[in-house]
Amino acid sequence: MKQYKLYVGGNFAETSTPLEVINPYTQKTFATTFLAGEKELEYAIEKAIALRSELISMSSYERYEILMQIANEIKANRSYLAEVLCEESAKPIKYALIEIERAAQTFIIAAEETKRLPKEYISLDWTDAGKGKEGLVKHFPVGLVAGIAPFNFPLNLAVHKIAPAIATGCPIILKPASSTPLSTLELAKIIDKTNLPKGAVSILPMNRMIGNKLVTDGRFKLISFTGSPEVGWEMKKNAGKKRVVLELGGNAAVIVTPSANIDLAVQKSVVGGFAYSGQVCIHAQRFYVHESVFEMFCTVFMDATKKLKFGNPLEGSTDISSMIDEENAKRVELWIKEAVGKGAKVLLGGKRDGVNVEPTIITGSSKDMKVCAEEIFGPVVVLEKYEKIEEAVEFVNDSKFGLQAGIFSDVLSEIDFVFSRLEVGGIIVNDVPTFRVDHMPYGGVKDSGLGREGVKYAMLDMLEPKILVK
Repeated sequence: MKQYKLYVGGNFAETSTPLEVINPYTQKTFATTFLAGEKELEYAIEKAIALRSELISMSSYERYEILMQIANEIKANRSYLAEVLCEESAKPIKYALIEIERAAQTFIIAAEETKRLPKEYISLDWTDAGKGKEGLVKHFPVGLVAGIAPFNFPLNLAVHKIAPAIATGCPIILKPASSTPLSTLELAKIIDKTNLPKGAVSILPMNRMIGNKLVTDGRFKLISFTGSPEVGWEMKKNAGKKRVVLELGGNAAVIVTPSANIDLAVQKSVVGGFAYSGQVCIHAQRFYVHESVFEMFCTVFMDATKKLKFGNPLEGSTDISSMIDEENAKRVELWIKEAVGKGAKVLLGGKRDGVNVEPTIITGSSKDMKVCAEEIFGPVVVLEKYEKIEEAVEFVNDSKFGLQAGIFSDVLSEIDFVFSRLEVGGIIVNDVPTFRVDHMPYGGVKDSGLGREGVKYAMLDMLEPKILVK
């Protein structure tokens, strides 16, 4: 059984509080690490703050070299890192490998963005008072960043906080999910080999009580959180004067129009609906299909879903595997039963066996059912009819969430209408809302969050503009 040390202020350390990491598929402990306490967190904070001048003075070239070294090391260890990620999260290896590739790409993007940190010359002589004066606006690191990452993309969602921090010269303390801390602790080993000043990055699994200091301590200047709306908005209330960036998930919708290529729509939708057992913030959860193609879509979609292979996530042919834990599997089962009890119909699946939930397709749902109203974070989708595009937009917007949405259409006027009317942070054409590349702005409205990730956009939150007038 492998043991991982914490990365505290540039040092690998143990504590008196062990943390067992369980493989969700086997339900067995396969590695151990530790939980950080107040002493470790305080040391990491003090070490990070002491680096402020050193980090500000680093050149773009130095940051670029560090970020590229990390990216290249991730790529060189792609298979090993994917296996670690697969074992701690039960993410099928085919998707784990993609996550490792995306993490490397995120560091590459950050490396490139170090070359174009924002800078602006302003003419000030628009009035008599400004005659003979000019302004130079530069951006400086805001200070110590707190990052809190979730279990579902344990490496890449952490990297979306760490890479921008390195690129801007902000020290960062990252709290990974206690169920999936190993990917980021492997990343710590890679970061430690670079010339990044020791203490600029700390990776500390913590319990909620200790981790709450990331929210309340005024020495942190920004907190970047990915997780549930309930926790995220409570953090914002308690964050004081620090900046807050929240990525809080959703119940993403897909509109399928009469002009859609049904085969393409189904091919994309099966992945969007069931990849990683639906445990994805932009999981395609609600499908609104035009009545003229509804029956055809349902038939093809069910046939394709039946072909998904359940099994060991380490096997390359596995499409769907265990959920993160039995507690969440039971919750999903209860939501399915609630929908059926209120009149919905299960077209496929619907059963749970321990930590495993079958890919489930439901129709006849209504907005008061949790499978429609909440983020199910499980392998469940709902299929419903619509008559006019305006009606489909109303269905999508009738939600407290607004992260991303997808539309399958070859009619430009429909695409333009949806783009102008949907209350979401991003709309994906002829693909599912699960689509994301790592340099695009990513985030939502309403209960789906505050601010944007995507490397450049995260960097802007980590920078403070300052003007020089002369």
